[in-house]
Amino acid sequence: MDKEKLIQEAYLVAHKIEENGNFPNNPNLPLMIYKGAFLIHPDDTEDAIKKVFATNGYTNAWVDGIFDYDHYHSNTHEVMGVFCGKADVQFGGEHGVCVELDKGDVILIPAGVAHKKLNSSDDFTVVGAYPKGIEYNIKYGEADERPEADEDIAKVENPDSDPVYGSKGHLFECWYNNNCENV
Repeated sequence: MDKEKLIQEAYLVAHKIEENGNFPNNPNLPLMIYKGAFLIHPDDTEDAIKKVFATNGYTNAWVDGIFDYDHYHSNTHEVMGVFCGKADVQFGGEHGVCVELDKGDVILIPAGVAHKKLNSSDDFTVVGAYPKGIEYNIKYGEADERPEADEDIAKVENPDSDPVYGSKGHLFECWYNNNCENV
């Protein structure tokens, strides 16, 4: 797999997602969608995305769809790369933002941001991973999960590198320099 053939300059879409009922979300760090970050070729496998993520410090990877119920991770951020198909995914809980994800898109989900798949094509497949391979937890928006979840989220460090572009990229503009144009 030639990394240069897979990665292309993405169009960034960013959303700050405020607290929503039992979902803490993350008003400090925006959800980042890298539209068209990967140019997936017919002979590529999910390993191509895994390799890019791992090279940039995002491991503990998995390949699957996205759950069709609201959930979030309070102890880590999450990155997903769309390998195949398309889906409408809601971020932030019941009144959150709905985003259409397509093959080649990458989504960087801050700790605490609820997400669920609303619908998808039958072939929808994503590769997920976590900064430094952190073993993620799953929270469901139950009232008794907070304030412990809020404390966990506050302890999550920003990643050392961008999941797609490594030492450069949108992560540093948005999460370190607070300079996201679409927020």
